[in-house]
Amino acid sequence: MWAAYAVSAYGSGLGFGALPLLAVLVLHAGPAQVSALSAVGPAVGALIALPLAPWVEFRRKRPVMIAMDLVRFAAMATIPAAYALGLLGFAQLLAVSAVVAAAKIAFNAAAGAHLKALVRPEDLLVANSRFESTNWSSIAIGPPLGGAAIGLFGPVTTVIADGLSYLLSALGIGAIRGREEAPQPAGRNPGRAGSVLDGWRHILGDPDLRALYLNNLLVSGLIMATEPLLAVLMLRQLHFPPWQYGLAFAAPCLGGLIGSRLAQRVVTRYGRRRVFRTVGTLRSVWLIGLVLVRPGIVGLVTVMAVELAIIINMSLYTPVLATHRLERTPKHLLARTLSAWSIGQQAAIAVCTALGGLLADATGPRTALTVAGLLILATPLLLPRGDQQPSPHEPEPSPSRS
Repeated sequence: MWAAYAVSAYGSGLGFGALPLLAVLVLHAGPAQVSALSAVGPAVGALIALPLAPWVEFRRKRPVMIAMDLVRFAAMATIPAAYALGLLGFAQLLAVSAVVAAAKIAFNAAAGAHLKALVRPEDLLVANSRFESTNWSSIAIGPPLGGAAIGLFGPVTTVIADGLSYLLSALGIGAIRGREEAPQPAGRNPGRAGSVLDGWRHILGDPDLRALYLNNLLVSGLIMATEPLLAVLMLRQLHFPPWQYGLAFAAPCLGGLIGSRLAQRVVTRYGRRRVFRTVGTLRSVWLIGLVLVRPGIVGLVTVMAVELAIIINMSLYTPVLATHRLERTPKHLLARTLSAWSIGQQAAIAVCTALGGLLADATGPRTALTVAGLLILATPLLLPRGDQQPSPHEPEPSPSRS
C-alpha cells in the first residue's frame, strides 16, 4: 500500500500544476480561467464525491481504491489523446479536474479505512508519518523534474506520467495479500439518503474532532489561498524568474521529511494534546511573514524560510491528526467521516481562494496576503482545550516531561 501510494504521489508531483499549465501554454487561457480551473474543478469534484461516501463505506476498500485509480487514469488519458487530435479544450480540462478531485476523495476515504484494518493500532502513527514523508518528498522532487520534462518533451508529458502512476498504483494495491472481509453495515438502513451526512454528524458530535475539523478548514483554506496571491506578487510585481519561484516552493518541502520523522518521537515525549496545541499554533504564526517579501535574494530567502517553517510544523501535525481521527471514528463510519473531512477541506480551500482573489483584485496581492496572515493567527483558538478523554492506543507523555 505504501509503495502504491509512493508511485501515485510521485506521479502527481511530476504533474503538479499540469492542467493550469496546459490551459496557459496550449489554450492561452487568462487569469480568470486559470483561477476557475484551480478552484471550480476541485469544488465540483467535492460535490460529485458527496454521494459516493456511503457507496465507499459499505464495500471492500481495495476494489474501490483500484476503481478510483482506474477512473483517474482514464480521465487523464483523455488529455494527451485530445491534444494529439487537436481537440483539447478548456471544458475538458475542467471536467478532468472535477473527476480526478472526486476520485481522489473517494480513494483517500477507502485508503484511510483500509489502513486502519491493515496496520496494528500502535503502528498507525508510524504508517501515517511514512505517508506524510512520501507526500512532501514527492512535492520537493516532482515539480522541478516535471518542469524540465515539459521543456524537453512537450506540455502533455507530465499528464501522461501522472496518468500512468495511477495505473501502477492500482496494480500495487491489487498486489496486497490476504482476503479483505466485506464490511458489515451498522444500523437498519445504512443506505438511507441521510447516511451521506453521517460523517459530518460524527465529526460535529465529537467535541475533539469538531474543534480539530473547524481549525483545519480555516488553516488549510487560508494557507492554500496564498499560493495564487504569492504567484502574482512574485512573478508579476516583483519580477522573480520562474525558476526562483519554483525553487521557493520546492526546496522547503524537504522540511516535510523532518516534521514527519519527528512525529512519533514528539508524541511519545510530550503527548498528543500538547502536539495539537503547540504545533497546531506554530503552523499558523508564520504565514504573515509572506507580507515582507521583497525583490532579490532576500525576498527569495524570506519566502523559503516562511514556507519551511510552515511545512515542518504541518508535516509533524498532519500524521498525528490523521491517526487521532482514525482512532476516534468507529469502523462503520470511517469512509464517510474521511470523505466529509476531505470535502469540507476542499470546499474551504475553494472559498478562501476565491475570496482571496477578489480581495487581491480590489486591493492588491500584498493586502490580501496580510489579511490571510492576520486571520490565521486566530485559528489556534479553535484547537481543543483541556484534557479530553484520550483515544485508544494514545501514548502517554514521558513522565520526565509531563
